[in-house]
Amino acid sequence: MSRIAIHPLESAAGAAAAVYARITQAVGRVPNCFAAIGQLRPAALKAMLQLDGVLAAGSLSRQDQETVKLVASEAAGCDYCITAHSLLGALTGLEAPTLRRIRSGLRTGDARRDALVRFVRRLAHSRGTLAEAEVAAVRAAGFSDAQLVEISLAVAVATFTNTFNRINDTEIDLPSPASAAGALPFSTIA
Repeated sequence: MSRIAIHPLESAAGAAAAVYARITQAVGRVPNCFAAIGQLRPAALKAMLQLDGVLAAGSLSRQDQETVKLVASEAAGCDYCITAHSLLGALTGLEAPTLRRIRSGLRTGDARRDALVRFVRRLAHSRGTLAEAEVAAVRAAGFSDAQLVEISLAVAVATFTNTFNRINDTEIDLPSPASAAGALPFSTIA
């Protein structure tokens, strides 16, 4: 059970009700993470969804975005976000064995994705400025400088929900990747 009680969504008013309506329209329901954030700080939830919209409009593929968020969530130890980004990754076409390998930092058989995983893992587990070789390796894999900004933004979005869910111990209410065919990514909300 989550530490922050979620009020019935039907009782939401004002900004919370508005953002919940957008989420429900886009994905069919409001996940527990979004419900808890939205009832306490609707503007924070709206800002997070807008950032996801910025990512969706960028050049980083959906699979790459979910790879970044999954690696960041694994590094943070956020069970809710690991579940969410495994689900969303599956919806982008990443297969279950690939998702498990991404989480473990093992090779996926896709050199570009593997470079992204290594880069984000290094970023998540290091302090200070990354070595030039780390940046050069991700660039050599085909990621542009603009995509480095998008990778940073994806890490920031994931870090926000990772942190909140770790504080809240948010109850996982998401379907398994195998049972979620047809669901929409959250970035369609922004």
